[in-house]
Amino acid sequence: MILGVIIGEFAPTVREKLDTSKFHGVSLPIAIGLIVMMWPVLTKVQYETLPGIFRTKRLWKHLFISLILNWIVGPFLMLGLAWATLPDLPGYRTGVIMVGLARCIAMVIIWNNLARGNTEYCAILVVVNALLQIALFSPYSVLFINVISHTHNDESQQVSYGNVAISVLIYLGIPLVAGIITRYGVIATTSRRFFEEKFLPFFSPFSLIGLLYTIIVLFAYQGHRILHDIGPVFRVCVPQILYFFIMWTGTFLLIQHLAKRESARAKGADVRTYGYDTAVSQAFTAASNNFELAIAVCIAVYGIDSEQALAATIGPLTEVPVLLGLTWLALYLRHKLTWEVSRRSDLEEESVQTEKLKRY
Repeated sequence: MILGVIIGEFAPTVREKLDTSKFHGVSLPIAIGLIVMMWPVLTKVQYETLPGIFRTKRLWKHLFISLILNWIVGPFLMLGLAWATLPDLPGYRTGVIMVGLARCIAMVIIWNNLARGNTEYCAILVVVNALLQIALFSPYSVLFINVISHTHNDESQQVSYGNVAISVLIYLGIPLVAGIITRYGVIATTSRRFFEEKFLPFFSPFSLIGLLYTIIVLFAYQGHRILHDIGPVFRVCVPQILYFFIMWTGTFLLIQHLAKRESARAKGADVRTYGYDTAVSQAFTAASNNFELAIAVCIAVYGIDSEQALAATIGPLTEVPVLLGLTWLALYLRHKLTWEVSRRSDLEEESVQTEKLKRY
């Protein structure tokens, strides 16, 4: 991010060269970075195991929680925070709302792995939310921007359903199809062992490379404006930081509460629905946003120089350090919080109750 800002400020001609070719209103270098970043992640998903996994009640419980958090609580929370903190900046407010509508993907897997979360559940939640984004992002954008935010009197703030839908299909649909074709194409032409032991270790790092490349290019585009519009930039950070802390903390503590309650009810059970690993997966899934998609849509709909695009670009500026800090907090709370009812305390309580009955 720092490197991108420096390039954008001191090498302004780079932006013009990067903007020479476009793909549906978005600079081709950005489009390539977004697709490359998502491609390996969606190649690693074991789609063939999904039917069996979806038969378990445990997964459906987590999916239900994730859907409520991601498609009801999250968008409305960001909407409320955007209006509360940016009532006089409609362009920036619209960009923040768009970030809130772009649900978790890609980066959440990195945070989940760093915090020792449940890899299998996290991948499933990411895929499900990616598919839902293809279907829901466009109508949600029209609902939250045009209807709820009352932008019908300001055409500059309105979004077009068609433009948003095409952008979502490009930046989510292409890597999803490419991931499925790559996975089963490589397995069919070689073997599953070659795919897992040789191909994935070689191909997976391209996701991180694509992410870093995309961030550099995005901040090279917006570097000059970030430095010279520092006041609005700091104001845009406020609702996003509040959102990350509220969503992550609330979700983490919710799963921890469910884990303790489940432990108290199902004493001695080996298989648990809730635990630290699932708390991490749910918390980062709920708190993370697909800022890459929000940026691409804002650029395609409002333009590269728009306030909406700048507000969306601030997303990674706040999300990366905040969620990295929350990763450390998760690892700390792993040992500080109680995740199950102690068996010894249960026996002691039972003994106390028995003694009381005897005395009675």
